[in-house]
Amino acid sequence: MTPRHPLTSGRAGAASAALALVLASAATGSPVSAAGGEGADVPQSTVYRSVAQFTTAGKPRDLLLHPDSKKLYVGSDDLPDTADVNESGLHVLDPADGKVRSTVDQAPGPTGTLGRRSVRQLLAPLPGDGAVFLYPLRGIGTAKDGDAAAAGAWVPGAAVTHATAGLTPSTVLVAQGPVLSEVDIATAAVKRTVTLEGGDGFAVDAARGTVWFTDLAHRRMYRIDAASFQVTASVELPAGEGFGGFTEVDPETGAVWVGLDSSVVVHDATGKRLGTVRGAGGDMPRAAVFDATTHQAFVVWQDAGDGSQPGTDNDGTLTVHRTRDLQEVVKSVVLPGLHVQLGGAAVAVEPGGASVFVSDPVAGRITRLERATSPRVTRSPADRAVTAGTEVSLTAEAEGVPRPTVVWQVSTDAGRTWQAVAGATSPTYTFTAALSDNGRRYRAEFGNDAGVGRTAVATLTVTIPDPTTGGSGGGPSTTGGTGSTDGTGSGSTGSTGSSGSTGSTGSTTGGSDGGSDAGSGGTSGAPGSVGGASTGATVGGGNHTTPSGGALASTGATVATLAGSAVVLTAAGWVLLGRTRPRTTG
Repeated sequence: MTPRHPLTSGRAGAASAALALVLASAATGSPVSAAGGEGADVPQSTVYRSVAQFTTAGKPRDLLLHPDSKKLYVGSDDLPDTADVNESGLHVLDPADGKVRSTVDQAPGPTGTLGRRSVRQLLAPLPGDGAVFLYPLRGIGTAKDGDAAAAGAWVPGAAVTHATAGLTPSTVLVAQGPVLSEVDIATAAVKRTVTLEGGDGFAVDAARGTVWFTDLAHRRMYRIDAASFQVTASVELPAGEGFGGFTEVDPETGAVWVGLDSSVVVHDATGKRLGTVRGAGGDMPRAAVFDATTHQAFVVWQDAGDGSQPGTDNDGTLTVHRTRDLQEVVKSVVLPGLHVQLGGAAVAVEPGGASVFVSDPVAGRITRLERATSPRVTRSPADRAVTAGTEVSLTAEAEGVPRPTVVWQVSTDAGRTWQAVAGATSPTYTFTAALSDNGRRYRAEFGNDAGVGRTAVATLTVTIPDPTTGGSGGGPSTTGGTGSTDGTGSGSTGSTGSSGSTGSTGSTTGGSDGGSDAGSGGTSGAPGSVGGASTGATVGGGNHTTPSGGALASTGATVATLAGSAVVLTAAGWVLLGRTRPRTTG
């Protein structure tokens, strides 16, 4: 049985329809009454929703989603009081469920002795699989999934305060305070060095041969030419409290994003100021990453975690911005409990932006968020014009992530208000049209976690069927014809019967030669269908056959010879004429 919309005539029908509508609305989560409008009026939206939390990698300090192997690399410290073993090291996770594939927790010390090492920064992916990483105090290590221990070497000099990928695949850049050095990965040998007035963090624009180094104490940013390894320009940063979150370069445009205090200041590849991105509630920007497929920047903001500060709520946020105009393109995602008191967060993005991973060092967890897009209608139902009693099918389609559900809606007031159709939760809605459906409007509403999408409206026109073309209904039936007195009468053809009518029986009184057999009446019309044609009775009634040897139709009387038959027919004709002659008045 196909679902039928609940708006029926009569009090009992209306009551049962209302109950069905309420039950359907409760089951589907759809409102009993929806907003008006002509459909297809809801813009598509995108949100990110938390779908999983991984607590299997100690205290996460940095994240790297490997572009080739697709594995999630996590650099971690130990998280005290959460396990019986030290959880620091390089963890390799399955990004789908957070299951630990392997942990590399041994790396060489300054003398080459292997020991348990925490991993502070993930600097670059290795070809195929694995990562280059920084471990305290001056270690540059490499390892991949399944390795028993990492390879590593120690940079000479002071403790490394910041590091990132180098200008070539075989090098990394390290900062030891204001000293920036290019270092060989395998040996940690220093190849080139430049000393600045001050420095905190930096980013590399390999495509343009530039390194940008921020100096928060002097509120400046230095541009270093990769070829000469010399400072070629400096850019003034806005005044502030001196808190720095990150320095990152958009590989596509070369724009430099610098987290300062409670905002992100953006400059183009030449150092020209493009604009400022601000967070909500005074949260501080702590990490950023760019997705070249969507041309978007993902920024993680952490709460100060200080109850004495205005706007502190201990919750952080994730924001997503178009890189070309800095506009926020996704509703901010609240990250509960994310604050800076126990370390900075990190972020990794799957190419294309379908999944985002955010670390929380305070809680010792990694949150996986998935993008959800509200339904986009790809097919709307078409207007239909049918006769009553016709089966009608309306079809709609939409796409979205996650896969949207559908509820059909009907309007009886020209689209001003809408009601859900009980049980109509499939892309195709089929029902039998009634005259009371004429003028009703239908639409499908698709929904998922990101919002709703409505189709354009289809109007249903229902008409009374034409009786001459085989539709249902029609005029009343007539009685069968009256048999003649001599048994040769034939019933008249019954007119089209009304729905479910029965043709009456026509009877004749047999003549003197034909007996008194009753003529057969017209056949009755089938209930609900076209009435059958009434068939007149044969002469004399009964079942008779044509005499052998002749083509003369049976008259209903048995005759011995052809001559006798002629006499009988002549007499019968005289009597018939006599009876049908009109009477004249004197």
